[in-house]
Amino acid sequence: MKTALTATALTATLAAGMAMAEPQPYEIDPAHSELLAHWQHADFSTTRAIVFDISGEMTFDEEDPANSSISIQIPTTAINVTPEFEEHLLQSGDLFQNAQDSMITFESTSIKVTGENTADITGDLTLNGVTSEVILESTFIGQGESPTGEQVAAFGATTTLDRTNFNLGAFTPVVPAEVNVEISLEASPASE
Repeated sequence: MKTALTATALTATLAAGMAMAEPQPYEIDPAHSELLAHWQHADFSTTRAIVFDISGEMTFDEEDPANSSISIQIPTTAINVTPEFEEHLLQSGDLFQNAQDSMITFESTSIKVTGENTADITGDLTLNGVTSEVILESTFIGQGESPTGEQVAAFGATTTLDRTNFNLGAFTPVVPAEVNVEISLEASPASE
């Protein structure tokens, strides 16, 4: 009888541990997430664009990060540049097409763990109506309690895009095709 009770308790403990190890759903926090893109303007200066309106969902498996996934959505109109450049970038038709009605999306397809807190996230990036595979070099910054008492998980990622892959190749090669992207994300457990 004692052996049966011990086995039952052990099974319950293992089941509880396994349940805790399952991937957890999170929602990206737009108030504490941003994307910075920068590229060379000929050989003269560096042009920057920043985005704050980032939304999306992720599942995070802390025990097996390769079992995680992420989905990001950004309205094209959320790209912030200088007022003088905004009309050219988003409205002239030289670069973005239908910028007022389009979304930038990223859907992960696989995750390869590269270090204790790093991973390469491969996924489909849809930009300017074109979908192409990109790799985000990501870092898990940590998780814990925010100053407001909410649980958060924080991540950073970088990548370099070839804008010609997305029909954004105007003025190349005078303006180089490479666009460097830095992403900072905070996410909180999804509400049930």
